[in-house]
Amino acid sequence: MTALGLDTSNYTTSAAVYCPSEDKLVQEKQLLPVAEGQMGLRQSDALFHHVKQLPVIVERLRASFDRPITCVGASDRPQQADGSYMPCFLAGAGAGREIAAVLRVPFYRFTHQQGHVAAALYGAGCLPWIRERFLAFHVSGGTTDALLVEPDEEEILRCHVVARSLDLKAGQLIDRVGGMLGLPFPAGPALEQLALQSEPWTSIRPTMRDGCCHLSGVQNQCEMLLAKGEAPSRVARFCLQSVEAAVSAMTAHLWEVYGRLPLIYAGGVMSNSLLKAALSERFGGRFAAPVFSADNAAGIAVLTAIKHTGQIPDGEGERP
Repeated sequence: MTALGLDTSNYTTSAAVYCPSEDKLVQEKQLLPVAEGQMGLRQSDALFHHVKQLPVIVERLRASFDRPITCVGASDRPQQADGSYMPCFLAGAGAGREIAAVLRVPFYRFTHQQGHVAAALYGAGCLPWIRERFLAFHVSGGTTDALLVEPDEEEILRCHVVARSLDLKAGQLIDRVGGMLGLPFPAGPALEQLALQSEPWTSIRPTMRDGCCHLSGVQNQCEMLLAKGEAPSRVARFCLQSVEAAVSAMTAHLWEVYGRLPLIYAGGVMSNSLLKAALSERFGGRFAAPVFSADNAAGIAVLTAIKHTGQIPDGEGERP
């Protein structure tokens, strides 16, 4: 069987197919176009660009495999929470329903957050974790969430937000600091390369409250450092180390509350090599390759296959 997954986030149009019998996954994706100097898109513009890009993405994907589609899935909202809604997901959910109806195959709905967690599990060779409780971080432009994840008979994964950023999200912080430094949006990759040119800061103390973090003060500190004449590379390093300090403090708090459950980090911010190195060394958490960390439809395709077959693939170790 072959499962088709669609995801239309506030950053990326993506589609993927997954064949569990061969453990083969193919995906195509494209960033939404953002004008130079802008820090993202209005929802109406994001929806418009998805409508334009999704047919091209699906056509490119279809050219890369020749099997019939057995089932279709899509992300239709950001999180498993009452009132969770974002118009950009209407594009992928609507297209998925249409494709499934024409092909006369089942259609399944998931959340963008479930997709991120599943993609990270797949990319790190940890899909069997779906059968147990574990801790996950979803750190991106729209969320900085710590999740207690449990098996769910109907929805495969149930993600409970147990800690979060109480103001600015990590991806927003990175993009805003990148904007200060004249970097393109989204700023994550360029900010990482700039930060690698600087020596680490010796001590950074995160602002925390009951296991949750505050990140808005980091933006103010970066503005002050730049105004005082600090090199852009030093400012970039300070920004990323501040994110790492906050996520580390959240992780330590979760281990105190829930015990040392298995731990995985997901979301576009978690594709950063500096964060991965620091968090892996301290906590031994698992990470996927960037292709499965940034916004993608891979996790939706995997969840669709699991929902359709009722079987969880064993996985064969970390993927490149």
